[in-house]
Amino acid sequence: MDRSFLDWPFFEPRHRDLAAALDGWAGDHLGDIDHADIDAACRDLVARLASGGWLRHSGAAAGETLDVRSLCLIRETLARHDGLADFAFAMQGLGMGAISLFGTPDQQAWLDRTRSGQAIAAFALTEPGAGSDVANTATTAVRDGGGWLLNGEKTYISNGGIADIYVLFARTGEAPGARGLSAFLVPAATPGLSIVDRIEVMAPHPLAHLRLDDLRLPADALIGEAGQGFRIAMSVLDVFRATVGAAALGFARRALAETLDRVTRSRADGTTLADLQMVQGHLADMALQVDAAALLVYRAAWTKDRGAARVSREAAMAKLYATEAASRVIDSAVQLHGGDGVRVGQTVERLYREIRALRIYEGASDVQRVVIARAALADAAGNRR
Repeated sequence: MDRSFLDWPFFEPRHRDLAAALDGWAGDHLGDIDHADIDAACRDLVARLASGGWLRHSGAAAGETLDVRSLCLIRETLARHDGLADFAFAMQGLGMGAISLFGTPDQQAWLDRTRSGQAIAAFALTEPGAGSDVANTATTAVRDGGGWLLNGEKTYISNGGIADIYVLFARTGEAPGARGLSAFLVPAATPGLSIVDRIEVMAPHPLAHLRLDDLRLPADALIGEAGQGFRIAMSVLDVFRATVGAAALGFARRALAETLDRVTRSRADGTTLADLQMVQGHLADMALQVDAAALLVYRAAWTKDRGAARVSREAAMAKLYATEAASRVIDSAVQLHGGDGVRVGQTVERLYREIRALRIYEGASDVQRVVIARAALADAAGNRR
């Protein structure tokens, strides 16, 4: 596996040590995961990641800061070994991202539990009528005595059905559209929260449709201030969108490595596949896209770690390019594996299913294009003044 990218100036020695240690740990601890029962596998993976000390990187308590380069390196490495392991780690981070960035000391008691593997976290933003358009969130939260009363639905919620704690977004009405949203901390055992349906997708992981019927929360369940929900959600996605690109990069690196092994061993017309120029052309394109994706992912992470308040443009570029490029790399891997590429149980067949969802989750590719275009237009308008 090519590790030369770790010598790039984005990284410090501690990042190189982290990547090497996790790669060794993953090789020893992720080879026997039973994916037959996805819920059980995710619980098992959270426990293993906690035991290995890796979940401490998934969030930042008071006085700490999220190291986005570490998050990206962890997701890339885990994705290269096992996609569900990456998912289990990522959701502990995304689920508690709002608490890492905006939570009170009392709320961060949940962060202590998710980083130690004692609780599973979830991020509940998407709704049946509001996917990428967060401003159209319909779930409501109205003041009720000293607390809040919530009603509505959420769907495609990762870890839905197995989570112990949800960060959930609802309309509190301080202003129209995005300015009238707030974020809440909702324990899964809260009366009024129910699982309507479990959702099965092509690369299985826990997903659910949730319903909130007169769900009552105390005043201290509010994260940050009322009306700040959109800013909180976007701040979390600013961090974690780049890590989605890192997961895609891990899938792509694995696909390239599997393909290099395949073409150097397989023979056609009296020579190895690797000796054929057409095959070499595909390999060159794959290697190029892997490195280009890595540059964008780790630029976004480095920029955030350097103290940038927002990295929406950089994170959108990283997420868009890395997920789209990984899809192309993996498609080429399947093609170069021939019939074995579409055989169930083969590594590249699994990668082919796993990569597709990443072009949708946490902002579909066209949403990222809108973010990038608006940033470019804003820059151009500023330069004309």
